[in-house]
Amino acid sequence: GAAAEARFISSAKGKGLFATKNIRKGETVFVERPVVSSQFLWNALYNYRACDHCLRALETAEENAQRLLGRSSLVLPHPEQCSIRKDLHQQCPQCQVTYCSAECRQAALEQYHQVLCLGPSRDDPTHPLNKLQEAWRNMHYPPETSSIMLMARMVATVKQAKDKEWWIKAFSQFCSKTANEEEEIVHKLLGDKFKGQLELLRLLFTEALYDEYLSRWFTPEGFRSLFALVGTNGQGIGTSSLSQWVHACDALDLPMLQREELDAFIDQLYKDIEKESGEFLNCEGSGLYVLQSCCNHSCIPNAETSFPENNFLLHLTALEDIEAGEEICISYLDCCQRERSRHSRNKILRENYLFTCSCPKCLAQADDADVTSDEEEEGEGETDDAELEDEMTDV
Repeated sequence: GAAAEARFISSAKGKGLFATKNIRKGETVFVERPVVSSQFLWNALYNYRACDHCLRALETAEENAQRLLGRSSLVLPHPEQCSIRKDLHQQCPQCQVTYCSAECRQAALEQYHQVLCLGPSRDDPTHPLNKLQEAWRNMHYPPETSSIMLMARMVATVKQAKDKEWWIKAFSQFCSKTANEEEEIVHKLLGDKFKGQLELLRLLFTEALYDEYLSRWFTPEGFRSLFALVGTNGQGIGTSSLSQWVHACDALDLPMLQREELDAFIDQLYKDIEKESGEFLNCEGSGLYVLQSCCNHSCIPNAETSFPENNFLLHLTALEDIEAGEEICISYLDCCQRERSRHSRNKILRENYLFTCSCPKCLAQADDADVTSDEEEEGEGETDDAELEDEMTDV
């Protein structure tokens, strides 16, 4: 059976994920597909080509590197280590969005694409769905942390479903917040003008997608709740054919000189790409994962999430041995943030996730002064916002 299950902890903490058997360090606790997911809109606009359903990168590793470098002459060694199969790619015959396979095209069509397919209106700026996406892009610039299309796919899924209640129940499993908490989260995602912007989005969302059965989702309260649900539970998804290729190259058994040459080539490639494209290397989107969303945060996590299959399948991997009955925790902070003082860590967690951490590390540091150390103060300021933005993706 499954190695982990969700259990209710308390009304303050909500749910948590617990090991049902002993799990060894390095083991995969579970692999999970999202109930719904979507690529970010700017990411797609900037030609990060991904399967419209599972977010698998569609470019070959070489095309990926060429685009990120702005250099079409680049040739990658070991092209056979690239896993992209262009012969399997398919498009929706009506609206031409691209899928990595017939299976994904079929899965999208069965779940939500019938409602969302733009057909020949794909490039018509006056189409309600295009107006909604344009408005969203104008409110939510990169680094992106969410997409209005995740909510659109939720609506479309219920619209298409034979068993609508089953889906509504599936979505209601995700942690919901009180009205003032929702307000905080929405504020975080939309900034100062959030009330006006939220209302504009709601009107466009209603024009594009209104459904009698889901009428509550379209009211001001219901729409804000939906928005906050996606803001709190959305898990960032990143895919890249280049990083797949790098992993495959790392695993090659090569003579020492060749190995050193290849490693040097890859290091230089990443340095050059960083100069050209900065930190935006991946196809990026977000999804809602039932089990993963039950994982609580710890500043000393015993598990971590990743996307090793180059698509939306989330792998939860143990970082330590975990005993049956023990809670499985991930970190909502990145490595740099985890090294900061308890005060700084909790400032980030409170602002983004609305809780104060009481993991063993935080309890051990409970008597530390409530100030950020001088070195930290210098490092703060400009980087903070960017880090927070990134972190929102990792909810």
